[in-house]
Amino acid sequence: MTTLLTARPAANPKLVLATAFLGIFLLNLDSMAMNVALPGIGRELGGSTAGLQWIVDAYLLMFAALLLSAGALSDRVGASRAFGVGTAIFTFASAACGLAPGLAELIGARLLQGGAAAIMLPSSLALVRQAFPDAAERARAIALWTVGGALAIACGPVAGGVLTGTLGWRSIFFINVPVGIATLVVLARAPRSPQVPRPLDPLGQITAIVALAALTFGVIGGSLVAFGAALVAAIAFVVVESRVAAPMVPLSLFVSRTVSLSVVIGFVVNAAFYGLVFVLSLFFHDVLGLSPMAAGLVFLPMTAVIAFANLVSARLAARFGPRVPIAVGPVICGLAMVSLLWAGTAPVIAVLLVPVGFGLGMVVPSLTAVVMGEVAADRAGMAAGVLNSVRQTGGALAVAVFGAVGGVQVALVVAVVLLVAATVAALLLPRRFTTA
Repeated sequence: MTTLLTARPAANPKLVLATAFLGIFLLNLDSMAMNVALPGIGRELGGSTAGLQWIVDAYLLMFAALLLSAGALSDRVGASRAFGVGTAIFTFASAACGLAPGLAELIGARLLQGGAAAIMLPSSLALVRQAFPDAAERARAIALWTVGGALAIACGPVAGGVLTGTLGWRSIFFINVPVGIATLVVLARAPRSPQVPRPLDPLGQITAIVALAALTFGVIGGSLVAFGAALVAAIAFVVVESRVAAPMVPLSLFVSRTVSLSVVIGFVVNAAFYGLVFVLSLFFHDVLGLSPMAAGLVFLPMTAVIAFANLVSARLAARFGPRVPIAVGPVICGLAMVSLLWAGTAPVIAVLLVPVGFGLGMVVPSLTAVVMGEVAADRAGMAAGVLNSVRQTGGALAVAVFGAVGGVQVALVVAVVLLVAATVAALLLPRRFTTA
């Protein structure tokens, strides 16, 4: 059977990696920038805490839900084509966010932005998977791919603070436009990806969206009806995926202990990190009275160290196996968050956030490489979609939960419990992994 790798290998792996690097940079650039701008958005558009939660979760929900079928779409139309369409839509949606006259319009544009991001992420990772068939080279390439996201996250807080303080919060979305155009220019020079005739699963996609949206409504609004709808939709999703001929999430994928544990780890690590960042963004403004620029500077040490940790993760995985960085990362994050319980000033918080960023940066590259190595090349888009969908779902639900319970102290305790669970799951992973 002809696979993606044997059918038409990439002629220039470095060019493919550069394209994917720009794409992941684009996806992450405004995430941290927007967090420091949330108080300003609330003042101008009149948003409550629940409204601010939806600005974040509208993006994360569409991102998480559509990632499930976006992987199959990437395989079906070709990773390079899917990536190009997603980048174009993301660039347009970013401009629409910047032009939004009200909260409803901004949330709507964020939904579109999240859907486009869902197309981009698995297709960019599939491009890397196809371009580097050798397991060792692929691990290094994936580490560099994650560095693109890490650099964007590192730039985000300061960029968001500077832009919000000088040009206003809308400029944090407009900055995505030139980056998106540059990505499309580089992509035009990359080789076309081959296509795999993979059917789509619209019923499964619909039930997934309903389940995630209803669950988030339930958490933010405290609605029992929404929780009930989420449960019904989740059961329907499992039934559909077990019966359709070509499910977007094959349940057989989770027969693998490695895959099952990896998605659990991805969920809880993202939940701990993004939930804490959301709560801290409001704490910096409402309690410490920091400006957007000052808040960005507090986050900067944490985000700047993520890229370095990505590279350390790859080196540790190559020497000791990926289980080591996957297990050590949550421990480092958790210890730092325990220390934050007694921190009350911005400089101290900035210092203690450094190991939080380092621990997160240790986990993601090795976790991604493990899942990519566990599946065949022609299922790379699907596997990437599942892993990152679960990760983003963790972030979306954490924003909803942490925003609902309120308070940095409670958020830190919840985050530490999640990280303990991630460490336990990591220790249950195999010591060594085979590659597909």
